[in-house]
Amino acid sequence: MEQKTDLRNMTQEELVAYVESLGEPAFRGRQIMGWLYRPGITDFSQMTDLAKSFRASLAEHARMSSFMDPQLQRSEDGCVKFGFSLEDGSVIESVLIPEPDRNTLCISCQVGCAMQCKFCLTGTMGFSRNLTPAEIVNQVCSVADFLRNEPKGKRTGPDRVTNLVFMGMGEPLNNLENLVKSISILTEQRGLDLTSRRITVSTCGIAPRMHLLGEQTDVNLAISLHAVDDKTRSSLMPVNNRYPLSELLQACRDFPMARRKRIMFEYILLKDVNDSDREARELAAILRGIPCKINLLPYNESPGIPFKSPSRNRVYGFQKIVRDAGYSVFIRSSRGADISAACGQLAKEQSLEK
Repeated sequence: MEQKTDLRNMTQEELVAYVESLGEPAFRGRQIMGWLYRPGITDFSQMTDLAKSFRASLAEHARMSSFMDPQLQRSEDGCVKFGFSLEDGSVIESVLIPEPDRNTLCISCQVGCAMQCKFCLTGTMGFSRNLTPAEIVNQVCSVADFLRNEPKGKRTGPDRVTNLVFMGMGEPLNNLENLVKSISILTEQRGLDLTSRRITVSTCGIAPRMHLLGEQTDVNLAISLHAVDDKTRSSLMPVNNRYPLSELLQACRDFPMARRKRIMFEYILLKDVNDSDREARELAAILRGIPCKINLLPYNESPGIPFKSPSRNRVYGFQKIVRDAGYSVFIRSSRGADISAACGQLAKEQSLEK
């Protein structure tokens, strides 16, 4: 039996090529792209500006995947964690972070993660596989449906997803081809029509692929830094053994981006590990010359992982040193920790409810 082609895996250019392979003119591919991501479109019969014979042909050879009935947990602070079941039985998670003027969605790009960062619960899952473009994009589609159906009085922010961060399960640059395809679909006007200015891709430091991301997209880049010397960083993040700080920081200096853009450096503060005044001064020194801003993240403690969060005074002291050195430094408030939805806490769970 023929395996049907999932059209949500295709960019607009690929859709054009696909319909041409079926003997149809190129503009039919652009028409299909205009239908695939409209709310409520679940069947080719609804694509009313396509000929009935073509719709029948699509139904025979193609499909539109989607995530149905996601499991979810609601945090006391308004965050919502979604559990999506994939066709092979795997489960991935996404987190909606609502604010009055925006809805930020943290999405996954892999099942599990191979990076084995010592402070991250996702790393304890191990790595299973990359997500397809459709599995990446369908996280956004499903949460968009959720927001549209959420009663207005129950919503904190708008009725749509406004911002995306690739900071969920997995290392995005280890799934670069599907990542770039999904960004094309997400930003295509006929697709989900998100602006690349509000999309951020976070990497733990796959230095050779950073430039490729910058060449193929114009999204924002975030670097999971978390230490200022190779010894400490390698002990926390095994990726540093392959791409040490000098190589990573040079890749940041070489990253192609618009003049007004800045790289975001993420720095998790771990008590008595990387939170000293000396390390704050060293952080300011090693980032000199890189257009950047810095996010400080007091560690979100997780069962079975030995690290602790520093005191608020220590966090403020670290921030002051780096800020006094001339940097924009923000302290990211933890969201969703009560449902294990905070940074570094995503892992396959069985406790979600429909």
